[in-house]
Amino acid sequence: MAPAAGSWVPSLWRLCNLLMTAFFALAAFVQVNDPDAELWMMVYTIPAGLTLLVGLYPHVTGNCVWKSIAAMLILFCTVWALGLGYYLLLHAHENILHEEEGRELLGLLIIAAWMSLCHSSSRNPAGGRIQLAVAIIISLLPFLSWIYIYINKEMRSSWPTHCKTVI
Repeated sequence: MAPAAGSWVPSLWRLCNLLMTAFFALAAFVQVNDPDAELWMMVYTIPAGLTLLVGLYPHVTGNCVWKSIAAMLILFCTVWALGLGYYLLLHAHENILHEEEGRELLGLLIIAAWMSLCHSSSRNPAGGRIQLAVAIIISLLPFLSWIYIYINKEMRSSWPTHCKTVI
């Protein structure tokens, strides 16, 4: 008997969460030589843990403790991202990926977007098809960006030393 249409959706949702867990864990790891490493390691470790829980137990997003932590993280990252965005608006000299604050801004936006997606999945832990399509795009974007940045040596040439010496 053929599987029902859409039966792959929960598996794909879990896979996206596991990919994002790997991204957040890797992002935490590469902060090791950053001047404010402890802060950024925590910023990436919390969503890594929350996302791992969603990947393993998709219904965890209905838990009030999980939802509260995720909501606080979304608020924290959004407010911080708005502050960095304003700072960049006033002080950016180049492409925001050339600015450390720009890369930090993108990291915060990825966290806020992913955690918002997970937070909204409590009504349907596997997510709807549109939500799943967004999840696939968001979960692939950080890895594609890292590949692009790794290949583009010119982009990395203006970065501070602590950004050049990891991976």
